[in-house]
Amino acid sequence: MPYRLELTGITKRFPGVLANDNVTFAVKPGEIHALLGENGAGKSTLVKMIYGIMQPDAGEIRWDGQPVTVSNPKAARRLGIGMVFQHFSLFEALTVLENIALGMDAKIPARELEARIREVMTQYGLLLDPHRTVATLSVGERQRIEIVRALLLDPKLLIMDEPTSVLTPQEVEQLFEVLRKLAAQGCSILYISHKLHEIKALCDTATILRGGKLVDTCDPRQETSRSLAEKMIGAGLRDITRAEGRSIGQAKLVVSHLSTQKAGHFDVPVDDVSFTVRTGEIFGVAGVAGNGQNALLDALSGEIRSDKDAISIDGQGLGMLDTTGRRKRGLCAVPEERNGHAAVGDFSLSDNSVLTARDRLGMVVMGLINSGAAKTYTGKVIADFAVKALGPASTAGSLSGGNLQKYIMGREILQKPSVLVVSQPTWGVDAGAAAAIHQALVDLAAAGSAIVVISQDLDELRALCDTLAVINMGRLSPARPTKEVSVEEIGLLMGGVHGATEVHDAIPA
Repeated sequence: MPYRLELTGITKRFPGVLANDNVTFAVKPGEIHALLGENGAGKSTLVKMIYGIMQPDAGEIRWDGQPVTVSNPKAARRLGIGMVFQHFSLFEALTVLENIALGMDAKIPARELEARIREVMTQYGLLLDPHRTVATLSVGERQRIEIVRALLLDPKLLIMDEPTSVLTPQEVEQLFEVLRKLAAQGCSILYISHKLHEIKALCDTATILRGGKLVDTCDPRQETSRSLAEKMIGAGLRDITRAEGRSIGQAKLVVSHLSTQKAGHFDVPVDDVSFTVRTGEIFGVAGVAGNGQNALLDALSGEIRSDKDAISIDGQGLGMLDTTGRRKRGLCAVPEERNGHAAVGDFSLSDNSVLTARDRLGMVVMGLINSGAAKTYTGKVIADFAVKALGPASTAGSLSGGNLQKYIMGREILQKPSVLVVSQPTWGVDAGAAAAIHQALVDLAAAGSAIVVISQDLDELRALCDTLAVINMGRLSPARPTKEVSVEEIGLLMGGVHGATEVHDAIPA
């Protein structure tokens, strides 16, 4: 039987960058094949050529044994190639149904399309209301739209780019069941992820890229997560180190009976949330996507204002201050959505630094931007966090997702805030970069900052956090020392009312 997909000598150049250098590998029918590599290794460029978004400068693509030219995504879909992107291509003002309709090559009556959508959602357990507006959805819920849209095309090859970055362990296992079922039916899966324990659990084969070149093809089940990571980065993986005799001090950030208003019909506000984060402490907030995490971050960062004393730092109420006022008082924040929210894609990295660091680092004097200070600071972020960019003048949109995340995290951490609130700190970054970000957060806490980490990655929270709470339907569970809480207990708290009894609410008839 011929390979489903075969790449031979694929090469792609950009100005100043050789993104793919003579890459050769193949995917069998029904195989779940991992594509691994650190941020900037060339994975996204390679799959964009498979999907027809870009064309290779050299090399050949063969499909079911026959050479093909994938001229555009529509041609890819005609062959039977579907793709779920890491960065979603959705219109926020439209509904789930309308977004899926826009992604279909053939015009299908709305009622018939909705019936097919509900059938796929029910079959694979991807529960979502087709009539919800995308702007009201969490990141995890938006991902389901992309997956359903791809499955409606009945693909022979499904490309998944970081599909579990915003899913809980229960949702990950549900997705794996979907992928295993597809593979058993003969569909090939090309799976990109930085979560190496998932690669070991799911994939039959792993192809590893480094610096645009293929460096190894292996059976991930015969490897350890550490050995896979070290093949990706070409060096030993660094463990998190904590200073000996580290102590946690007095209360720094105090949140008292914080509630927010419901912004839309599907918005989940926070309801009577109280917690304290002490000097040197990392406080973790776990939860299923769409349970009030965004409202919590917006309220803490100042995008949503509250009663003056609902949020305080060192005893001073900040609830009435906006984001600028809170940054001046020492509170920095990183939202989960990096594109458009944490960074402006069309702006240079220097300009993006000005957006959040202008007051704390003196980048604006008497209304005039000090471009030299902005460039110097941005250069330090690029160097300290190993951001693969051509320099401070590079636009944020030109960076890979993982490198943009490294820049955003570095931009905030190097401001040395007294309080840092971050959501999904290592979304889409490779194992080496994740370890570096984790170490930077630990070092920041050791220097006296109070840190709040909102994440759906339980491994991350358990490795990083001193204290842990779970948010569900806008309410926060009592905080407990992380080492005293089991994964099973966290999972139950995260699940809350998200069980079978909610199916009728999730997909109304």
